[in-house]
Amino acid sequence: MFQNPDQKDIDARLRAARTIAVVGLSADATRPSHGVARSLQGFGYRIVPVTPAAERILGEVCFASLEEAVGALGAETIDIVDVFRRPQHVKAIVDDCIRLKLRALWLQDGVIDANAAARAVSAGIFTIMDRCIYRDRAALPA
Repeated sequence: MFQNPDQKDIDARLRAARTIAVVGLSADATRPSHGVARSLQGFGYRIVPVTPAAERILGEVCFASLEEAVGALGAETIDIVDVFRRPQHVKAIVDDCIRLKLRALWLQDGVIDANAAARAVSAGIFTIMDRCIYRDRAALPA
């Protein structure tokens, strides 16, 4: 059964991260993914948009897939993969994270696939499910 990491480990991961790939980032400013990514930029993170639907979002070049992003930036550059896709897409995203040797996976509120999340953890990927990265970052103690 999947269980999120302890809060202290989540806080440490957020403090150490510099670059966050946002899978499913929308160019529509009214969408939650856009607001969260913009806020993460405000916290000082570099955002890497992963969406085939746009060329640039929030001033950053978009990549059509995680594979394309890793090919351009390197897996070591991406500290967290933040997912704004429907749960049925999570298995394939986990497959990509494992194959590309990405270190952390964050499944946003409502993005729930316990089996895929458990598989990510088994592969050594720091995994958080059904939580908002913005809320956790905003709540970080100073």
